[in-house]
Amino acid sequence: MTKLYLILLLPLLLNASKILSYNVYDRTDRVDVMITFDTPYEGTIKQSTSDSKIIIKLEGASIESTKTKVLSSKFLNSISIVPLAQYTKVVAEVPAQITFKASKTSDAYGLRLRFTAALTNTNNTQSQSKNNPFASKVSSLPTKPTEDLSTNYYMVIGILLIGIVILFVLKNKINKSASQDKSSSWLFKVAKDAQNGKSQGVSIRFQKNINEQNSVVMLDFLGQSYLVLMGSNNILLDKFTDNKPVTQDDFDTILQNRHQELDDFLQEGNIQEKDPMQIYKEKAANISYTS
Repeated sequence: MTKLYLILLLPLLLNASKILSYNVYDRTDRVDVMITFDTPYEGTIKQSTSDSKIIIKLEGASIESTKTKVLSSKFLNSISIVPLAQYTKVVAEVPAQITFKASKTSDAYGLRLRFTAALTNTNNTQSQSKNNPFASKVSSLPTKPTEDLSTNYYMVIGILLIGIVILFVLKNKINKSASQDKSSSWLFKVAKDAQNGKSQGVSIRFQKNINEQNSVVMLDFLGQSYLVLMGSNNILLDKFTDNKPVTQDDFDTILQNRHQELDDFLQEGNIQEKDPMQIYKEKAANISYTS
């Protein structure tokens, strides 16, 4: 009868994975027991608890003799690996509130038994709810589903991208306008800034009002003086390098000599029919410069 029993168990013993070694790693937050087999372990793992013991059955595994190790860990007191007829039993003596988890390595040649402290968040939450009547109300507040959070995230990213594009377009327009202003007549720009009271390196030497809308201004800029008719249209009248007017009388004399010329410019029909830039070009072509 015994021989027949052994014959029936022989296929199981031949197919069983043999335990070659085991190692215990005591960490600060857990204890890992690593078991190594001679062949990939394909057996079934069963677990049961009894008082302060966790009993693990490794079906399809064998070991030559009983192995026992005693530890001084807060997660595991001792562990024993005992060979039985149809399986290998692992008995772990553990303190209270200890959980166990088994996992194989990727090649199935190893088995890890992990012992860690049980999570007590639920118990702590219940005790806090009893002590704090508002805790249950806060914890029961509805939260947005994950899909809604993802949608809001993509919406925010989309708004940021649109804002970046708008800023980029505005920057290009500003740069384009700046380049156009640089390419325009610098004299009219300087005269305009001087009329608005801006410095820009320009100083007004003399000024005289011709009428309510127009005045004649002598501007100093970069060592030269410019006689400019300013008003509804800014027109360059003359340019002085050396023979600059020094006194108000000199300035008045220049205006008297150009009285007829100023009247021609101030004629309403002449100003309305001609483009200011064209007037400037025509006048600038006739200016005689003195060195």
